[in-house]
Amino acid sequence: MGRNLQSGERLRPVDLARGHGLSAQAVRNYEEAGILPAAGRTPHGYRIYTSLHAGALRAFLALVPGHGHRTATSIMRAVNQGAVDEAFLLIDESHAQLLDDRRTLQAVESALRDLESTTAAGLDAASGPDASSGPVERFIGPLAEQLGIRPATLRKWEHAGLVRPRRDPLTGYRVYDESDVRDARLAHQLRRGGYLLEQIAPLIAQVRSAGGLEPLEAALSDWRGRVSARGRAMLTGAAELEAYLRERG
Repeated sequence: MGRNLQSGERLRPVDLARGHGLSAQAVRNYEEAGILPAAGRTPHGYRIYTSLHAGALRAFLALVPGHGHRTATSIMRAVNQGAVDEAFLLIDESHAQLLDDRRTLQAVESALRDLESTTAAGLDAASGPDASSGPVERFIGPLAEQLGIRPATLRKWEHAGLVRPRRDPLTGYRVYDESDVRDARLAHQLRRGGYLLEQIAPLIAQVRSAGGLEPLEAALSDWRGRVSARGRAMLTGAAELEAYLRERG
């Protein structure tokens, strides 16, 4: 819907819905939820909307892709109740969350680059003339020494689900196979980046479910695209909200 509506023009729910792929009932629901300001009524009880309501609808629909439906609803309710500072706080919190997501993504990408470099160096060493042809397996002591951490740290990571070594049936010793070594290296890189164990666990789970690092690259690319799209959506939402705030006066 264009912006050339006059403030005194009367609009029906269907007039607001047209162009947004919404039903007239959806518009009425938005008003009842506080997303739109309260509408006037005709003597027969029919709702009367104006360009102000059209602006509120545009602002809300623009806010949803960047902030999510729940937060966008809370932002519009706050604005319509005159609590603009509360709306700004909600927006700031969304931006902070997006920044945190972006930093996490960067940390994972950096950790994967370091891990791939370390893995490549390990494969080069394993391909030497004295290397065995069997799979790479390590006990807790040698792996901890390789990573520059204590065995107790590896046991703590195991308790948190970051590594899942098998137990030797004869000795009961922990045995770390290639995937365990990969997970331990990734956890080590992320811990060095300041991430907590509970933050690392779901990322390790992603690596496992993806079947390794290479398939995870596609997931990271998709993640990067979604973060960028959300940032751009926030800009669009901010522009429409600002237009609505100006119209409210």
